Amino acid sequence: MATTERNNPTPIRTEAVVFDFDGTLADSFPWFATELNAVARDWGFRQVEAKDAARFRHLSADAIFRELRVPRWRLPWIARDLRRRMARDIEQIALFEGIQSLLKQLAVSDLRVAIMSSNAAENIRTVLGPCLCAGIEAFECGAALNGKQQRLKRLSRRLGLPTAALIYIGDEVRDIEAARRAGAKAGAVTWGYNCESALRARAPDQLFRQVSEIADLLISATDAESRRHCLPHQAG
Repeated sequence: MATTERNNPTPIRTEAVVFDFDGTLADSFPWFATELNAVARDWGFRQVEAKDAARFRHLSADAIFRELRVPRWRLPWIARDLRRRMARDIEQIALFEGIQSLLKQLAVSDLRVAIMSSNAAENIRTVLGPCLCAGIEAFECGAALNGKQQRLKRLSRRLGLPTAALIYIGDEVRDIEAARRAGAKAGAVTWGYNCESALRARAPDQLFRQVSEIADLLISATDAESRRHCLPHQAG
C-alpha cells in the first residue's frame, strides 16, 4: 500500500498502537552514533567514519553491519553490550519533543498502547518514567536484530488481539518489514534513524512526519469507529 501524502492524511483504524523505542519515542541516535565506535574498538569491527553517517541512513541494519564487517554470531553480544552501556548513560537519553504529550493522549483514548523494542525494558522504563509507563499496557523488549516479527506476534497474543488489529510504528526499514511479516499495519516516523526516502521505498501504511500526526490520525479513526457503533439502528 502506498504511503499517505502529507496533504491528504487518512485516519487509520486500529485497536492497538505498538511503538518502537529508539529513534521513535526516544532521541537516542546521537548517543548511539558516539558510542558505536567505542563498541567497534572493543569488539574488533570497522569504525564508522563521518562520511558514512548520511549514507547509512539509507541502509537497513543488516546492510550496515555487513559494511562494518560484523559477524552475525556476534550481534546478540554486541546488542547486549550496547544496552548495558545505555543503562550506564541513561541520563543522556531523552524523549523527542511532543512524545510525552502523545503518550498522555493515547493513555486516555480507546486505543491500547504497547512498546516493542530491541532495547532493555529497564532502560525504556527509566526514560519514560512511572507516569508514562502507567499508560503502556505491555512491554516486549530485548528483541534480536531480526527477531521483531516473532516478538510482535507474541505481543498480539498477550494483548488478545490479532496482529491485523495492531499498527507497529518505528523509524527503520526493518520495523516496516517486521510489521509486514507479522501481519500488522506498518507505520514509520521520519525523525529517527532511516531517512524518509528509504522508509517510503518500503511503502508503510502511514508515514508520520510530525509527532502530532500520530494522535490526529489514530485517535480520530478510533473515535469515528466508536461513534459509528453507538449510533441507533434505524428500522428497516
